[in-house]
Order: sequence, then structure tokens, then C-alpha cells
Amino acid sequence: MNENKARSRLDQRRAPIYEALERFRQMRVVPFDVPGHKRGRGNPELTAFLGQQCVGVDVNSMKPLDNLCHPVSVIREAEELAADAFGAAHAFLMVGGTTSSVQSMVLTACKRGDEIILPRNVHRSVINALVVNGATPIYVNPDVDKKLGIALGMKISQVEKAIEDNPDAVAILVNNPTYYGICSNLKKIVEIAHAHNMLVLVDEAHGTHFYFGENMPITAMAAGADMASVSMHKSGGSLTQSSFLLTGPNVSAGYVRQVINLTQTTSASYLLLASLDISRRNLALRGKEAFEEVEKIAAYARNEINKIDGYYAYGEELINGDSIYDFDTTKLTVYTLDIGLAGIEVYDKLRDEYDIQLELGDIGNILAYISIGDRMRETERLVSALYDIRRRYKKDRTGLFDHEYINPSVVMTPQEAFYAEKEEMIPIRETNGRICTEFVMCYPPGIPILAPGERITQEIIDYIVYAKEKGCSMTGPEDETIERLNVIREATLY
Repeated sequence: MNENKARSRLDQRRAPIYEALERFRQMRVVPFDVPGHKRGRGNPELTAFLGQQCVGVDVNSMKPLDNLCHPVSVIREAEELAADAFGAAHAFLMVGGTTSSVQSMVLTACKRGDEIILPRNVHRSVINALVVNGATPIYVNPDVDKKLGIALGMKISQVEKAIEDNPDAVAILVNNPTYYGICSNLKKIVEIAHAHNMLVLVDEAHGTHFYFGENMPITAMAAGADMASVSMHKSGGSLTQSSFLLTGPNVSAGYVRQVINLTQTTSASYLLLASLDISRRNLALRGKEAFEEVEKIAAYARNEINKIDGYYAYGEELINGDSIYDFDTTKLTVYTLDIGLAGIEVYDKLRDEYDIQLELGDIGNILAYISIGDRMRETERLVSALYDIRRRYKKDRTGLFDHEYINPSVVMTPQEAFYAEKEEMIPIRETNGRICTEFVMCYPPGIPILAPGERITQEIIDYIVYAKEKGCSMTGPEDETIERLNVIREATLY
């Protein structure tokens, strides 16, 4: 069993929020409060769509059901059970997605003028938090796998150099795992950071299963990290937008609560809260067996796909002990360029022609997210579809981009650039050399190609244009067509 798996002291068979909602359902309380649909009676179409069982417990905070902003009863119990299950000192139930959880970590750890060390291939939520609080990012530009075109983990030497050059930094943020399953040497990073009195924050959005499966990469809490954002709705099976924020013993839970309450809703969805409660119970009781099956399915798919000429489903063979310290084998990521198709093209064909929806398609890769709801039969269908796509559409790969991640040139802090005086939006092809004031990214994965304060290069322009042409879902700029960008008025730089 994983060294991080805490021996449960509490009864993980409990689901206090769910139990309270079921008790409330039996009370037949007459609602003169919000929400206005009044247990579904006022919106019959919604009730028909979601079902009475669901809308009947879409309720507001009240004494029998506690209050997420200041929990004292059933929500507090659910938090304690979650902390116990994840081996954390405290766990917060988050209803604003892992975006809210990540931003709460950053806002807790640093303020305007503080420095925070982080890899540049972070989710946009991290940089959004820096736009809000004015902290200065110290980027560690990760190595890139030149064949796969993906950014790798943080090397220990890179972390040490960043600390040496920026000894006043207050925190280090680590992606673990990345979207593509790559893990850094998290335990060593924690040791180094703590030796320099820095907090360690971990974006663990894609690592819920690490806490419950066996032979998984180390978890943030087991590694001694101070805070971790865990996206329960991804591999944990809860409803979309539900997440956990975990903290270690050296972080003030009361202060974290205050930070969360700055931005999180005061009208928390009990459907989301109950889904976190029930899903935590499910994984605590049955997670080990469930993720054993997930690993088997992923291994089968990886093996079968690698028998098809032109695809490469990568895995543990990438581990090098540093920039790829460990690998999440449940991530089924497939390199597609050798069949002459960009990942996004294969992604689109799978959905449009084979009724298969993947998690991600980028320039060079596709990602099939394997989790507790998957079955071998559907996986076999995916493998067959990939074989058929190769048979029907394989072509020469000449002219395809061979990289994904581009190291940026950072000129200003995200906050300074975001709020700076802007030039009237100019055509993207004319922005070479200018400083961007907004985000540009493919979503998913939500890693910015450009972020506020970064210099636009011809390489970046070419990449954005190419990604658009290939059909990537582009988001971020004010101009929804991604034809024009906001840049800093040059006079303001002098």
C-alpha cells in the first residue's frame, strides 16, 4: 500500500452531508427560502430533466444542513472525514472547481510584491491568481520532450537555482502530475523548499487516485507539501466543479477559510457538496480495487495501441529520475504525428465519426482519461477506432508542427500587464515583439501559450495560427475570433 495512505481513524462509511439531506427530504419542510424553484415545483421542465430526486435536495444553507462558509456540523464532519481519507491536516470542500482551490492556495501563500516559484506550464488559474494579488512569478522553464512536444516536470537543479537566485521567494508551486501524467521529485522539492522556509503548493488536479490506488506516485500530503488542490470530479468520480483543498499541519486552516471566502460563493450547491461526500466515501471504501481495474484497462489499451504502427502510447519508459521522476500510468496519452495527423485532428475524428469523446487533443497528442467509470469493452472500441483512423487517414507528416511547449519571455508581472494601458487590439500577425496583456491558450489543457506580461514572438504567432487551423479550441483573448490581441501601449514602457 502507498506510504501516503493514512490509516483511517474515522468511520469512512459515513457521508454526513448526504445523510443530512436524506433526513431533510423526509421532514417535508415548506420552503419559503431560495432557490426559487421550490423543490422543482416552479420549474417543471428542469424537474423533468434532472428528476425530483435531484431538485428536491437542491436547497439553501440552514441549521440542519450547515453552512460552507462557516461549517460547524455536517459539513465540518465531512471535512474531517475527507482530511482523514487523504492524510491531510484539514480538507476544504470546494464548489468552484479546482480553479478556485488553486487560486485559494496562491492567495493564501503570497501577496502583492511577494515572489513565488513555479513552472511556466501551469494551469491558467495560477496566473489568474497572480493577476488578482500582484505577486511576482519566478518561472522555472521545464525541459521539453522534443519528440512528444510536451513540457516535463521540475528538475531538482532548476528548483535549487531558482531558490538561489530568488532567496526571498515565499512559496513554490508544483504541477504533480501534469496533464500528461508526468511527476516531479515532489518529496525532494518539499525538503529543499522547507529548508529555505518556503511553502510548497501542489496542483494535484489530476492526482486524486494517487491517494487511494496502490503503487501510485507519491501524494502531495505524503511528500509533506503544505497545500494541495485535488480535483475530485476528475478521477474521483464526483460531480463536475467539485474539488478538495488539502492543507498540511503548518498552515492555518482558519486563515485558509478566510481566503476561500473572499471568492467562493455564499450559496454553495448541496448537490456538489453531497457528491464530494459520497465520492470520498466510495474511494475510501472501494478505491484500491477500483484503481487496480483502472490500471489494468490503461495497461491493456497502451499495449494494444503500441501494436498499431504510427501511434505511441507512452508510459513508465519515459522515467529518467529527474524531470520525469515518476509517471501516472492511468494516463493514456498517445502521440499521433507519425500517422500524419495532429492530435486535435484525431480527437475530432474520434468524436465526429466514432462517437468517442476524449479528454484532450493538442498538436501532437491525444489523451484518453481512464477512471473508475470506464470498462474494458469501451476501451476496446477506442483501440479499434484508432486502428481504423490510421488505416483510413494515414498520410505523410511533412509540414506538421513538431513541438507543443514554447518557453516565454517574461517582461512584466501578470497584474502589471493585465491592468496596463493597452493599444487598440491589433492583428495577431502584427504583434511580433509586443507585450501581451491577456491570455491565449488551447483548452484543454488550459496551459497559456501567452500570458499577460509576456513578449510575443514569431514562433508563438505561428503556433497560435497553426493551432487554430488544426481546430484546437482557443480561449482567453478579448477577441473571441483570436484574430487580434491586446498589447501594451508602447509609450507606457518608457
